[in-house]
Amino acid sequence: MKLIDLNPNGAIGASATYVQIGAFHILVDSGLNPKELGLAATPDFGLIEDIDLDLIVLTHCHLDHLGSLPIIAAHNPDTPIITSAPNVELAPRMLRNSINVMKRQREEHGITDYPLFLHRDVIQVSKQLVMQRFERGEIYRKGDETIEVILHPAGHVVGAAAVEFIHNNRRIVFSGDVLFEAQRTLPGAHLPTGKIDTLILETTRGAKARKPELTRASEVDRLVTQINDILERGGSCLIPVFALGRMQELFKIIFEARSFGRLPKCPIHAAGLGMDICNYFEKIRKRTQLIDFDISMLEKMKVRSVDQNMRPGRDLPRKGIYLVSSGMMVEHTPSYKVAASLLPHPQNGICFVGYCDPDTPGGKLLEERDSGSFFFDVLDYSAPIRASIDQFDLSGHAHREELSDYATQSEARSVVLNHGDPEAREWFLRDLTERLPQSKIVNPTSGIEYTV
Repeated sequence: MKLIDLNPNGAIGASATYVQIGAFHILVDSGLNPKELGLAATPDFGLIEDIDLDLIVLTHCHLDHLGSLPIIAAHNPDTPIITSAPNVELAPRMLRNSINVMKRQREEHGITDYPLFLHRDVIQVSKQLVMQRFERGEIYRKGDETIEVILHPAGHVVGAAAVEFIHNNRRIVFSGDVLFEAQRTLPGAHLPTGKIDTLILETTRGAKARKPELTRASEVDRLVTQINDILERGGSCLIPVFALGRMQELFKIIFEARSFGRLPKCPIHAAGLGMDICNYFEKIRKRTQLIDFDISMLEKMKVRSVDQNMRPGRDLPRKGIYLVSSGMMVEHTPSYKVAASLLPHPQNGICFVGYCDPDTPGGKLLEERDSGSFFFDVLDYSAPIRASIDQFDLSGHAHREELSDYATQSEARSVVLNHGDPEAREWFLRDLTERLPQSKIVNPTSGIEYTV
């Protein structure tokens, strides 16, 4: 098998991996790097421009795995894009939103490349999407050769899949983004078991060890307690969330906490793409039964839209819980604007519920929370930090120890590391080299072809 990591930065970004398995040319994922703009955010498709792809596989619908799919699909208009049933519903919606964001960024930054694709390109992607059920193999043929493709539920987010290829009795598995623990809306991963020939493994959380005293359940308890404290002191609680997955899980956490009397009834305000995604979750639940999310709970909680008339520094008159995107408080998003209003007032609080990239406003605020002030660049506003700022581990990614255990039990002849920053990959390289001494552990350089 030949493999090329097309992500030009080689870390977490524009996820896209080209593999040649026998006669089959395959691309797994086609993302955009959220930290880059313009063509710099795309995978290096020039490395495969002369190759006609036989299959494209989409593991899930976060934009770092999905965002450039219309670009590669336009060059391979007859190639099936294999994915799970929820992703068939979600992918076009996420891509249409991405077009709107790129149009806004074109005006803000003068990026003439934007948008990188148009709505007609999303329609083309929709035509190429091929729904495949979890854990039911499909055979694809090319000449005298066959390859079996099996999707396995990977947890992480609705629709997320690990991908297993079986060719000439060899098993090749892409883990995709994995979460083994169950979420409130979604069961945990059920990855292929038994011996694997080649495992391509995500390494997102490799830089930090798991704290044994922290569990997902204990972090939910801690979050509910903190929200309660903020409300009791007369403040508002901002929870920045990712639109796909985290917003829906937090709605359910809050609904259940209120149902059991652990949170008082109070106004809940929401905004962003995540509200529309809730409607898609309802459709997916009815059609597939793959998720546990009933949209009627939003009506029972009387969820309100966020008042867009916000001014930096002026506390929001409508107290309550603000559940808004983006999860990393990126500029121009509702969470960024709400934070600028809440931060100077000591009765308020901000609760981050997942990873924040250090280069994003959310990551910078966490780093600078003891510095006394925080500057909102886009708003040209320096806010005194008086609200409480806390972080809770409700990540959609498995701990490094869990992924290492999975790789070890697979007895893979080769393990290829991907989707992780350099420090994270280095930990997996050291750990798996020790635990799998007979295996080949590869930490690939982007753009270089490997034979595994």
